[in-house]
Amino acid sequence: QVQFVESGGGLVQPGGSLRLSCAASGSIFSMFAMGWYHQAPGKPRELVARKSSGGRTYYADSVKGRFTISKDNAKNAMYLQMNSLKPEDTAVYYCNTDPPIARYWGQGTQVTVSS
Repeated sequence: QVQFVESGGGLVQPGGSLRLSCAASGSIFSMFAMGWYHQAPGKPRELVARKSSGGRTYYADSVKGRFTISKDNAKNAMYLQMNSLKPEDTAVYYCNTDPPIARYWGQGTQVTVSS
């Protein structure tokens, strides 16, 4: 049973940076396309960044040029470097495969961008 564990969230001022981490047991990161998702209050969960098993990346328009997704297959870890954060980036951030597998959702990590 895979369980993703997200960490690295927090409160940051607009323009600041955070680096989120995602850990999981096993070698899932090298086997599947992986994604970072976020869910703002009252809104559906949506994909913000994706990295295929071959290394190809995708970013939602709202984060393109500001966020960078990376994986470390040897450490069974994935990261999301978030720069130039905006208040509209405030959300709970999750990692999962892409497309997501429902039973793999973790608790997420809260990111709040506010002055």
